[in-house]
Amino acid sequence: QVQLVESGGGLVQPGGSLRLSCVASGRTFSSGSMGWFRQAPGKEREFLAAITWSGGNTFYADSVKGRFTSSRDNAKNTVYLQMNSLKPEDTAVYYCAARTSSFGLSYSRGSYNYWGQGTQVTVSS
Repeated sequence: QVQLVESGGGLVQPGGSLRLSCVASGRTFSSGSMGWFRQAPGKEREFLAAITWSGGNTFYADSVKGRFTSSRDNAKNTVYLQMNSLKPEDTAVYYCAARTSSFGLSYSRGSYNYWGQGTQVTVSS
């Protein structure tokens, strides 16, 4: 059974940075991709970024491009989301997700097979 565990959320001031981690277990992650999403209260779950395990190709939503960076450590089965220049509107629960398909990257929630439990990020002074 695949498990995804996020960590690294917390309270940060506007303009600050956080790095989220997502540890994947339960299968070999040499193919496929990982995605990052977030959900604010009363809003739809929003795609942020995706990264392939093989090659580290990335894709970002326009809303975070230039501020957020995703990376991975294959040896640790871990993906990261470095978030810089955080704004109050970045406040949300952040989720990582695993997509087993090896065909490219996806921003569609429905194409991801496994989800983590989420970690809260609050940007406030």
